[in-house]
Amino acid sequence: MMYYSRVKTASVLAVCLLGLLLCLPNVARMPGASLPWRQIHLGLDLRGGSYLLMRVDLGTLARERLETLTDQVRQSLLKDGLGYRNLASDPKLEAVTFTPRQPSEHDRDVAALQAMTTATPNEFAVSTLGDGRIAVTLSPVALRTRARDAVAQSIEIVRRRIDATGAVDPTITRQGDDRIVVELPGITDPNRIKQLLGTTAKMTFHLVAEGVAPTGPAPPGVDLLPMQDNPKVMVPVMHHVDVDGADLTNARAGQDNQNGEWAIDFTLDSVGTREFAEVTRDNLGKPFAIVLDNKVITAPVIRGVIPSGTGEITGSYTAQSATDLALLLRAGALPAPLEVIEQRSIGPTLGADSIRAGAISLAVGLLLVVTFMAVFYGLFGWYANLALVANLILMVAILSLFQATLTLPGMAGMLLTLGMAVDANILINERIREEVKRGRTPLAAMQAGFERATSTIIDSNATALLAHVMLFVFGTGPVKGFALTITIGIVTTLFTTLLLSRMLMVRWYALTRPTMLPV
Repeated sequence: MMYYSRVKTASVLAVCLLGLLLCLPNVARMPGASLPWRQIHLGLDLRGGSYLLMRVDLGTLARERLETLTDQVRQSLLKDGLGYRNLASDPKLEAVTFTPRQPSEHDRDVAALQAMTTATPNEFAVSTLGDGRIAVTLSPVALRTRARDAVAQSIEIVRRRIDATGAVDPTITRQGDDRIVVELPGITDPNRIKQLLGTTAKMTFHLVAEGVAPTGPAPPGVDLLPMQDNPKVMVPVMHHVDVDGADLTNARAGQDNQNGEWAIDFTLDSVGTREFAEVTRDNLGKPFAIVLDNKVITAPVIRGVIPSGTGEITGSYTAQSATDLALLLRAGALPAPLEVIEQRSIGPTLGADSIRAGAISLAVGLLLVVTFMAVFYGLFGWYANLALVANLILMVAILSLFQATLTLPGMAGMLLTLGMAVDANILINERIREEVKRGRTPLAAMQAGFERATSTIIDSNATALLAHVMLFVFGTGPVKGFALTITIGIVTTLFTTLLLSRMLMVRWYALTRPTMLPV
């Protein structure tokens, strides 16, 4: 218990030295690009930056599902040779309704609709209304499931879009049923980020409707969409999607080989390649519109079959706009539009004030603890203070190793960890003092004090560790940062208290062989 071999002593010192080296990147510049220079990232409240609260437009999600269901109903009926009248979607009923062409076709209509494929089990129900119309009603459970999945998908797409901009350590979390919180440390002007996140980036390919005037009401199955460059010019496109942008596998910005203008080159997967080849083969000489978020980017004429699944989107693009559009297409389309409902910016001055206040509180707390231990426990108190400094260094080292984000709650967790470490050292010193009062020899008093205190220290820290692990697993935002710091602090506290502090006392005893202990 009280014997430290050279190997054990060297191991403890090596861990402390390694911790010191891992802390260096936070106070020194990187000497070379090949070195693993890992640093602690400062959170939004320390570094300054932007806070965005965004809401997923679930109403649009439901309307789009009704639109696709309407098209699905139309295709299913026509496939079986069945007609219909007054086919329309009813947002209030959350259903698609129509009147059978002939009353005798009612049962065949219902059978055809019930045979439609569904995205989720029991997604919709087919029923007959009192006026003879047939209704395909979306299930509330299916709509809630779709909304929940849409928010989760939106979070992932938002993360991919932000990561592609090079933002350092963004925080993206869910809040409530339909809201997403985005924290961007170091970005005080988030206009480009807002533009990227506010763009749905839903790209589709449609045939242009022939013989339809771009003015006046559009016939069934045709949509009048504005040109992106000139919104006053309307283009009649077929509502049916011939190729979906979801089949994109890659998109990158480049310059057109003919005129040098910026464009976006895209590549489709196997499904998109097959559909692209079929539609270009069957519609030679017809205009083919590329639509992005209900705006026509371009509508070139199909000059030949395109079997490779690659293409180019041209327009009035700059280098930045082409790069951003390629980024959006690679990240994928949002399942529903995002709306910024709250925005806050924290300036770097406020972040610096927070760092200063946190550093002062940490320094004052450490100074008071050091003074207390030195006054009450003498030399053993100074050994405890050395272990306390090593504890702080190891905490910073582990946070740096994992490039963790430090926030104000995290700094509070570091201060609390120092207090917990002091408790452990006080417990050991009081146990040793009790053994001295009982008349034990210095070596026996030290050994008995450590033995009696060790189990208590391990038990108390183990329960605290479990509690903070649960906080880290189930918490979000500041709570998670606080729990992470405390969890790391508990591990370093056990090391410095039970190994480093004891080693210092044992080496002192081996060198001095005192007749009395300085406690």
